Amino acid sequence: MIHSVLMPEVSPQATWLGQDPTLPSIILNSHYDVVPALREHWTHDPFDPKVLENGLIYGRGTQDMKSVGIQYVEAIYRLKTAGFVPSRNIHLLFVPDEEIGGVDGMEAFLASEQFKTIQPVAFAFDEGLANPNDAFTVFYGERQEALLNADSGCKHGDMKKRNLGDVTTVNLNMLESGVSRDGGETHALNVIPTKADTAVRLYLPSVFLLPQAMLDEWCSSEGLSWEFVSWWKNPLHEHYTTSVDDDNVWWKLFKQGCEEIGVPVETEVFPAATDSRFLRQLGIPALGFSPMNKTEILLHEHNECLHQDTFLQGIDVYETLFRHMFAREEEN
Repeated sequence: MIHSVLMPEVSPQATWLGQDPTLPSIILNSHYDVVPALREHWTHDPFDPKVLENGLIYGRGTQDMKSVGIQYVEAIYRLKTAGFVPSRNIHLLFVPDEEIGGVDGMEAFLASEQFKTIQPVAFAFDEGLANPNDAFTVFYGERQEALLNADSGCKHGDMKKRNLGDVTTVNLNMLESGVSRDGGETHALNVIPTKADTAVRLYLPSVFLLPQAMLDEWCSSEGLSWEFVSWWKNPLHEHYTTSVDDDNVWWKLFKQGCEEIGVPVETEVFPAATDSRFLRQLGIPALGFSPMNKTEILLHEHNECLHQDTFLQGIDVYETLFRHMFAREEEN
């Protein structure tokens, strides 16, 4: 049976009851928020998705990550209809605010009484990325993220580069300065402003930690200052990863399921930051996975879209993986 729990002050959750609820449970996480969409840059309305004649579905969140949340539900529906019962409880979790750091989403959930009721947790699925080639990409870690304010033609980090998770990037998200006498409508071009504010997003690969001392030195030498943005309450100062060796039984089961499906798997560090980092920080193995191979990476882009065949195939993929992984009866 499905036992639904709705707690608006934290996150909506639905639980698929397993044969032995005393076994550590599994989380299927998805976030329901999306990044903004500038309608004038889209060929189709980003918030009125339709299946076009060529099979493409245009809409904000088609890749990131409403498709995955729906695929979870559809795959479970198929398994329940077929009479399959998991060995342990499966929790579908739908969290807010992932796109702005997860402070009031996953981080708040993990600190809540709601989370205490489903512990212990053995494993979690979360979002991944599309792969333009034949393979599925699976993420076992992610770059450390830092959102900074500093006194002192942009676009989202280029997600199309391969292995972006292995390099450091600096995204300048906001630059505000100038002298204005009409509330910012116009600016005096021949006056040196007294202040300039910037907002910078740093992504550091797993071999580096946030160089706070270096930032202090750079800024102090120029008479500047920096700080974490006000809502970034608890930045992570360590990298947390999930083993993708056969000593991790969940990885082993996942890999075997993909072999059954007949799709190769490539492992990477996620190039940005997802809710998985909060789970891994607590020692919960988490894999970032979205079943979208042969698909251009378009999350956060104008004209984000997903082919209906890829979406439907993803339900098949999760059905196979869930049947394979959710039957495990051992404790861990």
